[in-house]
Amino acid sequence: MFAVGALCLVAGLIFTGISVSFLTDAKRAPGTVVTLDWREDPDGGSRTGHADDAPAAYPVIEFTSADGTPRRFRDSAGSNPPSYKVGEQVEVLYRPNSPEDARIKGFLSLWLLPLIFGGIGLVFTGIGTGFALAPGDDPRGPSDGHEI
Repeated sequence: MFAVGALCLVAGLIFTGISVSFLTDAKRAPGTVVTLDWREDPDGGSRTGHADDAPAAYPVIEFTSADGTPRRFRDSAGSNPPSYKVGEQVEVLYRPNSPEDARIKGFLSLWLLPLIFGGIGLVFTGIGTGFALAPGDDPRGPSDGHEI
């Protein structure tokens, strides 16, 4: 368990670094939710919702990058019920050198993966450490203090 926890912690730290790097370089732009892309999500993805087989609504956002080019992207976090409404104004974060890499400025879009992997890593590492440190039965049986 400890090894799985440690791997998840490392993955959580990597995803945290990716989000921090993205935020450091990101430009901001106003955006508008133009439609909701309802999708079945058989692999679980980054989705929140009630039923595993229910479709999730992924907001599709339009914004204009700093060079004046209109852009459109589908957010990576879908939900049921939808988190956004068509016509809703949102703040978009994007990399100036790759505006197709855009995200809604929101908690789930930026921190969901670091939290999932970091949380699982902490739990598994804690359980693994607890098992490793817990006094266990001596495989040689009970000792009366006399060695032969």
